[in-house]
Amino acid sequence: MLHLDDMARHDELFDWTGRMRAEVLDPLGRGEVAHYAPYDWWARRPGPPRALPPAPVILVEGVGAGRRALRPHLARLLWMELAPDRAWARGRARDGAEQREFWDGWVPAERRHFAEDPSRPHAHLLVRQSGPGYEVLPGPGGTGETTATDHRE
Repeated sequence: MLHLDDMARHDELFDWTGRMRAEVLDPLGRGEVAHYAPYDWWARRPGPPRALPPAPVILVEGVGAGRRALRPHLARLLWMELAPDRAWARGRARDGAEQREFWDGWVPAERRHFAEDPSRPHAHLLVRQSGPGYEVLPGPGGTGETTATDHRE
């Protein structure tokens, strides 16, 4: 699994596509182990390199995973249906006061990103929290077929 929080940086909230291509997509596309340096959000610098071996399926998780430049490399795009204000509140609660300045910059940056390069219209599946689990529905960019209707934590 690749968390996009590891690719983004304070000065590159959404401008990491070229680095992701060079460090992750190109090596994996050649069947090689990818190497990238996960970003440390508190130290504000990349951490020690991490290896990502090739696999039949690699999950890419995070805001920006469905961007135009990455969609050709995706087998499926899942969109987590969650109101932005609720998602931002969860992130602020997770990160605490220490990251308040980050979140003040993130919110407008995320809005700009999705205004310029929306992901949801291309999602094959929509995922919604439903009680203790999740409901999975066909997405606007999908085939209308789904093999699972519920996932429990």
